[in-house]
Amino acid sequence: YEGRINVTKELMMEEMEERTRRIVATAVELAEEGGFEAVRMRDVAAHAGVALGTFYKRFRSKEDLLVAALELESGQLGKRLRKKLTKEGTSLDRVTAFFEVATKGLTRKPNLAKAILRAVASGDPELSQRVANFHSEMTQNITEALRGAPIDEDESEVSELEESVSFLLQQVWFASLAGWSSGLH
Repeated sequence: YEGRINVTKELMMEEMEERTRRIVATAVELAEEGGFEAVRMRDVAAHAGVALGTFYKRFRSKEDLLVAALELESGQLGKRLRKKLTKEGTSLDRVTAFFEVATKGLTRKPNLAKAILRAVASGDPELSQRVANFHSEMTQNITEALRGAPIDEDESEVSELEESVSFLLQQVWFASLAGWSSGLH
């Protein structure tokens, strides 16, 4: 199941037309410069060189656009993580290394990370499936770190224990990121 999500996501990103990529890239730039508030639809459209109507054909809100940025960032993160996946050390060592890479990858652009976190936490029901897909990818990445090996499409599904551990670790990670975002940590 998770393998199909990754394949579907990769196809989606490959098929994303150039204008849409430009819009997402522009939103990433604006968010990194000024955070969530700097991602105004009119500004994104103008900087991306597209009509506002073109923007709205692809994205219905700022949150929708920032979730697209998360999908782009998480795809790049997944590639980096797979390169660094190792069988060395304990499951704890590997999972700790995974979260270090994931956190550094997300927070290397702090204003963008904060904007994405705000969009993901918006509670927009129309974005919930895309956010759920991100969590499924995280479950797969955490499980691969726990196992010390990639999950093949032919291999068994993620076990209930692996899914529970992944869910709890993701919740702690998200809470920590929310604390970092608000200046608590």
